[in-house]
Amino acid sequence: MGREFTALFDEWSESYDRTVAGEDVEYREVFAGYDRILEAVAERVSGTVVEFGVGTGNLTEKLLKVSEKVFGIEPSEGMRREVLKRGLPIKLLDGDFLEFPQLPVRIDAIVSTYAFHHLTDAEKERAIALYSSLLAPGGRVVFADTSFASAEERQEIEQSALDAGFLNLYQDLRTEYYTSLEILNKLFMEQGFTVSFTRLNRYVWLLEAVKLG
Repeated sequence: MGREFTALFDEWSESYDRTVAGEDVEYREVFAGYDRILEAVAERVSGTVVEFGVGTGNLTEKLLKVSEKVFGIEPSEGMRREVLKRGLPIKLLDGDFLEFPQLPVRIDAIVSTYAFHHLTDAEKERAIALYSSLLAPGGRVVFADTSFASAEERQEIEQSALDAGFLNLYQDLRTEYYTSLEILNKLFMEQGFTVSFTRLNRYVWLLEAVKLG
């Protein structure tokens, strides 16, 4: 359920912000328009928000401008240390997409960026069912993450990474649990959501799911 990646993020925590700023040429296209991607997520939510995979707190800062209260859930100790350095007025919790402390208030929205792919499709299904139980009608799930519009697009993107000599990126694309828009749409609709997708860069799609009554 994503915990197998915790050691990687502990190691990455101190250099993560340099990566998303484009210093790592292999991942520059993955994080193209990073600040705009965060804004696209934040501008779609309000009220009490739960953020999964807080990382270093980049999205969290934007959420605090539009939300009444933010609960941040992050499994990496290294990343939690980076967030705490910012002194943000949030409730920061040790947890992941499926296992986290009970939240004492009504939740209006659930958000995440660059993280939901750490779950297998079966784990994604379990997570979405959980979020459906936590949200009232009108509640939102807003995720920005690497996904694929088709199997053909996935093959094309993987091949382009290989052709560019981006072997780390190619390995990530081949081994992590990236999924398709079709599967995400199906999983959310089965749990009583309407779903829309917006492409934000070559790799990243914005998913906005609204809980039906």
